[in-house]
Amino acid sequence: MAESAPLHELEPLFAEAATSIAASGSLEALERLRVKFLGRSSRLADIMRGLGGLPAEERSAVGKRANAFKSTVETQLASRRAALAAAEAAPTLDVTLPGSAIPQGRLHPITRTIDEILAVFTPMGFEIVEGPEVELEYYNFDALNIPREHPSRESFDTFFVDLPSPEPKKGRVLLRSHTSPVQIRVMERRKPPLRIVVPGKVHRPDPLDPSHSFMFHQVEGLMVDDRTSFADLKGVLDAFLKALFGPETKIRFRPHFFPFTEPSAEVDIACRSCGGTGCSTCGRKGWLEIMGCGMVHPNVFKAVGYDPARVQGFAFGMGVERIAMLKHGVTDIRLFFENDLRFLEQF
Repeated sequence: MAESAPLHELEPLFAEAATSIAASGSLEALERLRVKFLGRSSRLADIMRGLGGLPAEERSAVGKRANAFKSTVETQLASRRAALAAAEAAPTLDVTLPGSAIPQGRLHPITRTIDEILAVFTPMGFEIVEGPEVELEYYNFDALNIPREHPSRESFDTFFVDLPSPEPKKGRVLLRSHTSPVQIRVMERRKPPLRIVVPGKVHRPDPLDPSHSFMFHQVEGLMVDDRTSFADLKGVLDAFLKALFGPETKIRFRPHFFPFTEPSAEVDIACRSCGGTGCSTCGRKGWLEIMGCGMVHPNVFKAVGYDPARVQGFAFGMGVERIAMLKHGVTDIRLFFENDLRFLEQF
């Protein structure tokens, strides 16, 4: 027997309903599909209303198939409705939106300046060495040829620590006031030739103002062998300052006095604001003091067991904050330690 017209019409509806329901993207679209396939004006409703005019055998087959279609569509609608409701309730991620920028950390300007300084000296063969910030009088003063009556040994120039000395013969405990004690400790342990640079914090009871702080950073340098001369010192520092501030930097050495070097000098560079003509930055002098240096004093060699008749060398030291201020035009040293992101994010 040929397939009846109602059965012929029902079969394509199964595929059409399944495809349409699976493709629906909202609860509103799903409701329109329910009305289309199961509503009073749907083709299914027309077939059901026409069952009474069909022969008994055909009526039974069409009725079963129509009920199967209705049940299948209702199941598909319920499943898709649940899926759409769950999707609406879940947080959505729009992958087309621009990403949120993640804040990037960066090195502190003082750390960066120390790294820049060390990066100039290490290719020259200098080794980076560090030492303790809590020191003994012997290393901070005695071994560096600083006499006992020197004012730097007073409490207004040095932070003394209220702790018993682990080596009473080497004096009281203190916070080092310069990085030079590391030179003594290295020379006690090692024999020449030596080339070292010593970065680190130092402490002095200075009043806090735009150019002074009770804690700051230094980089110290030492070179010792049997023939190092003041000309070598000048050559090393000339190369260093031109690498740091630019090849056109003008440099001068002025005679000075330090207890631990003889002869001694202070090193100036031409003012970066006025080019050496004189301005408020350099006090109308045209020059800015940048560091101290000199040939290691024979008494320092004697203190570590070196024979000053057989070895010679030079030492130098610089304040890191001062170099950072000159390089970046910073006028207040306190800005480096206030943790103000508006300042730090400029570096």
